Amino acid sequence: MIKKGILITLEGNEGCGKSTQIKLLCQYLRKEGHSVYLTREPGGTHIGNMIRRILLDPKNKEMLPACETLLYMASRAQLIEEVIVSKLNEGQVVLCDRWLDATLAYQGYGGGVDIGWIRNLGRVVTAGLTPKVTIFMDLPVLTGLKRAVSFKKADRMEQKKILFHKKVHAGYLAIARREHRRIRHLKIKADDTVWVVHEKIKKIVQHALSKNR
Repeated sequence: MIKKGILITLEGNEGCGKSTQIKLLCQYLRKEGHSVYLTREPGGTHIGNMIRRILLDPKNKEMLPACETLLYMASRAQLIEEVIVSKLNEGQVVLCDRWLDATLAYQGYGGGVDIGWIRNLGRVVTAGLTPKVTIFMDLPVLTGLKRAVSFKKADRMEQKKILFHKKVHAGYLAIARREHRRIRHLKIKADDTVWVVHEKIKKIVQHALSKNR
C-alpha cells in the first residue's frame, strides 16, 4: 500500500475523455484498497466552484486571457491550501482533473499570456507542489471538440475558435517534451474504446505507485 501521499493529474484537450477516465481510475484504485481523493480544476472547493462558473460561462465573452490566468490560479491556490495538502499528508492518492499544465497550455500557448509569467506565478501558487505523474491524453483536436459538444452545450472554453484549440494542443506537446520525466504522453486513436484507454492509464499509474512505496 501507499506509505505517503501522491498527486496524479490528467491533462488534455477538450473531449479527450479525462473526466470519464479519472472516475474509472478512482474506482479501480479504491477497489485495489487505496485511499483516493478525486478533485478537479478549476473547482474542488466552494470558492473554486464559484470561480469555475465564471470561467466557463459563455456570457463572459469579454474575459481577457490574463484575467483567465489569474482566476485559474486563484482556484488552484484555494484547492491546494484547503484540500490537496491535507489529503497528501494523510497518505492519500489525490487524482486531479487538470493542473498548472492546463493554464500553460490554454492561457499561455492558446491565449498568448507570457509563459514565463505563468510559470513564476504557478511556482508561488503551488508552493512547489508537483504531480508525481501527469497523463497527457492526446486525442486529435477535431475529434475531441466534436465529442465535447455532442452531449452538452459548449462552455466558454469549448466555444473558442479551432485555431485556439490547435495552439493549446501544440502547447501540451511542448510541455510534454520539456517535462518528459513527469508527463506520460498517451496517444489516443479516435476508435479507441473507453476500456482500451483505461487499461493504458492503469499501467502508467501502477508504475507510479510502485515507485512511491
